Amino acid sequence: MQAGPSLEGPVWVSEIMLQQTQVATVIDYYNRWMQVVSELAGRMPRTAEDLQKLLPGVGRYTAGAIASISYGQATGVVDGNVIRVLCRLRCIGADSSSPSVIDRLWDMANVLVDRSRPGDFNQALMELGATVCVPKAPLCGQCPVKQHCQAWRRVEKELAFASQKLFGKPPPVPDVEDCGVGDCPLCPPATEPWDSSLGVTNFPRKAAKKLPRAMRTATCVLERRGCHGAPEYLIVQRPSSGLLAGLWEFPSVQLAQDLQEKKERQELADHLQAWMEQPVAAKGLQFIGEVSLELERYSVIHIFSHIHQTYVVYSLHLDGDVTLDPALSPSRWVTEEEFHASAVSTAMKKVLKAHEKQRRKESSPVKAQGWGLAGTGTVLVKCKR
Repeated sequence: MQAGPSLEGPVWVSEIMLQQTQVATVIDYYNRWMQVVSELAGRMPRTAEDLQKLLPGVGRYTAGAIASISYGQATGVVDGNVIRVLCRLRCIGADSSSPSVIDRLWDMANVLVDRSRPGDFNQALMELGATVCVPKAPLCGQCPVKQHCQAWRRVEKELAFASQKLFGKPPPVPDVEDCGVGDCPLCPPATEPWDSSLGVTNFPRKAAKKLPRAMRTATCVLERRGCHGAPEYLIVQRPSSGLLAGLWEFPSVQLAQDLQEKKERQELADHLQAWMEQPVAAKGLQFIGEVSLELERYSVIHIFSHIHQTYVVYSLHLDGDVTLDPALSPSRWVTEEEFHASAVSTAMKKVLKAHEKQRRKESSPVKAQGWGLAGTGTVLVKCKR
C-alpha cells in the first residue's frame, strides 16, 4: 500500500480493527500501526525476517506464510496442521507444544519446503493436515505421502507382526530406523508408550493440561452520585504489560489464599486509601458476595486460560467528591454507559452486574454522617476541591 492523501487505507484498517473490539481498545493499536505504515513509507517488507522485525504483532507463522506465498521466499511455515503432519511423518512423540520441539519442527519445515514453489508447497502441507491428516480418523488410505510416514509404517508393521504371530512365525527384527531407545528428545517418553489402539493418532502429543492457578482478588465498586443524578463508578487502568494489560477495572488488590474475611476487608480498605486522601474504614465496605458463576450467585469467578480467578466483590458509596492521587495508575469516573464503552474485561462487567443486582434488592439504603457505618456500605466523604 503506497502512502498518499487518500483515506481509503486508514479507514479500511480502522474498520477491520473495530470488527474485533471496542473503540477505546482500538485507538492505541490503530495509532501504532499507522505509525509503522508511515515509517515504512507504505511498503510491505518482503522477507520473513523483516516482516517479524518491522511489523509489530507479526509472528513466525504469519511472516513465513506472507513471505512464501506472496513473495516466493523459500521458507517454511508451522501451524497446527503442519505440526500434526510432521509429528506423524517422523513419529515425534515429545510434547509438540514445547519450545524445543517447535524449533525442531521449524527446522524440518525449512528443509522440506520446495525451493521453486514455496508458497504452493506450504499451502499444500497445511491443506494436507486440514483435510487428510486430521486429528481424529485420518484418511491414511488417501494420503499422498503415506509411504514416507513413519507412524503409518509402524501401524503396518504391527498388523504384519500380529498376522505372523497368529501363524506362529518368529517376531521381526527391529528396524534400524526405529528410534525409541536412549534419551531422544523427540521420542515419546517411557511413561507414555505407543498405544496400538490409537494408530497414527498417537501423534502429535501434548503435555497434560495443568490445573488453573488459583488467584483471589478483592475488588470494590466505588460509587458516587454524578452531576445529573446518575451513579458514577471509579475505574483504574491496569499496567501496560502482564495479564489483562491496559484494561480498566474497579480498584482491586490481589489477596493471599485462605485469608479471613476481616483481613480481606482491611487489605482492600488500605488499598483504597492510596486513592483517596481520607482513610477508609474496613467495616464500611459492603460485601456483595463470593460464589461460583455456575450457581448464578453474587461472587464473580472468571476462568482465564491458565488462572482460576475469584473476585471477592465489595461496594462503597461516596457522598461528595474525592481527590485521587495523580501519581498512581490512571483513573477516571464513568457512568454505566461509559463503563460498558470502556476497555474493561468480561470479569469486570460481571462484577458490576453483581453490584447492580444487590443494589436492586436494597429498597432504601441507610446513610450516616461519618465514616464506616457497619452493614450499609455507605460513607460520607467530605468534599475537597
